[in-house]
Amino acid sequence: MPVLPQIRFGTDGWRGVIARDFTFDAVRLVARAVAATFRAIHPGHQSPLLVVGHDTRFLSRRFAQAAAEALVAEGLNVCLTASSLPTPVLAWSVPLLGAQGGVMITASHNPPSYNGMKVRTDDGGPATLTMTRQIEIAVRRLASDPPTDHEDDPTRKGQMTGAPIEPFDPLPRYRDRLRTLVNMERIARSRVHVVIDPMYGASQGMVPALLREIGLEADEIHGEVNPWFGGLPPEPLPQHLYELAERVKGVGDSRRIGLAFDGDGDRLAAIDEDGSYVTPHEIFALLLRHLVTRRGLSGTVVKTFSTTTMIDRLAAAYGLRVIVTPIGFKYVAEVMRREEVLIGGEESGGIGIAGHIPERDGVVSALLLLEALATEEKPLGALLGELQAEVGPHCYRRLDLGLDRVVDRSELERRIRDEPPTGMEGWHLKEVQDLDGVKLVGDDGSWLLIRPSGTEPVLRLYAEAPTDEQVSRLLAWGKGYADRLRKER
Repeated sequence: MPVLPQIRFGTDGWRGVIARDFTFDAVRLVARAVAATFRAIHPGHQSPLLVVGHDTRFLSRRFAQAAAEALVAEGLNVCLTASSLPTPVLAWSVPLLGAQGGVMITASHNPPSYNGMKVRTDDGGPATLTMTRQIEIAVRRLASDPPTDHEDDPTRKGQMTGAPIEPFDPLPRYRDRLRTLVNMERIARSRVHVVIDPMYGASQGMVPALLREIGLEADEIHGEVNPWFGGLPPEPLPQHLYELAERVKGVGDSRRIGLAFDGDGDRLAAIDEDGSYVTPHEIFALLLRHLVTRRGLSGTVVKTFSTTTMIDRLAAAYGLRVIVTPIGFKYVAEVMRREEVLIGGEESGGIGIAGHIPERDGVVSALLLLEALATEEKPLGALLGELQAEVGPHCYRRLDLGLDRVVDRSELERRIRDEPPTGMEGWHLKEVQDLDGVKLVGDDGSWLLIRPSGTEPVLRLYAEAPTDEQVSRLLAWGKGYADRLRKER
């Protein structure tokens, strides 16, 4: 049996470098552990049904096939999606089929050299922390009890002794579902011109097709399969969306807007009519504002620890309760499962809304944003101006610092708590919060969050302040402090 890497589920799934960590043997092993976990969770189902899907990454289809074969070999029933698709479509298809869960082969926004696996529960939401721990325990147990490794092994050849792997295409019914969640007729009347960048990812083709059906202009860039993703991580950050911004700006058409999705289509960013980047924080705030003021809806608002205080100010103005969770949409989903949540979101652009699944969905968020523009009959830049007037100026930026390996989060966080940085001229520390990572909050409401990534060897710095200059100072200060900590390790 080949030596397998340590397999750990982070903020959303297990991820690793292809051929080094993420191998066919490792995928089969984790699939067996997933099968054992679902049998334990659903003892009333002799053969639980799982839906398996994949994104557009290198070998994702073959990894999904290997996972499906391993699950069937363990006695589960499996539906394998007919093509690549966004994670939220896979998630939505789980309750649609009455399945007990789902497995998605994707590394989301990670660099092209990565692949990964996400697990979904029977309601379509992310696997709980308890479930992922069970999977990790099962992995360690099964690693010492490998299946027969010879030419006749059905998990190697795809010759199943149990139920066959059923093909499944949820996309047509998902598109029908979208038309019930947003007002497509209103969007059609807006005559907005949309430029879409799926970043070579799994959402390619979806939004342009929907918009063209209702008579709108919709152009798409990077809408083909390219496992190298053009040499960039498929993460919709401003430095990765230069081409999209160039396509939107300079035309003199206030009706234009750019929409960008991450690699597996569960996150959204936008470009306004001037070619300026619209942060996920601003999108979250605009959607909250739209749902309350234009749709007349109410409910609990959920945000992660690294998400803007604009949400808190809007919720206070609307009389809505705000719950703050650790970073990772699985924590938002847990609240959505137990409370009447209007909207939940995270810093990275994942947003979930009431009436859908307890999962982030970039396509739903994009269409809802277009509905907001159509309702207000204003360009995106104008709506952002109104938002700033309502909640005050908020500037935000994130800085990722590469590490030679995944750091010990608890040790780093302890150091920052015990020795918080001091001495930045003109900025006064008010409090230290440590819900997830360490957040240093100033007396003016600005903040800096230092947090190791849960999925890759990266130290993330998040900052929000009234001006971009203040954000730059906070990030520079945080980088200097983080560099000193790393040198001392």
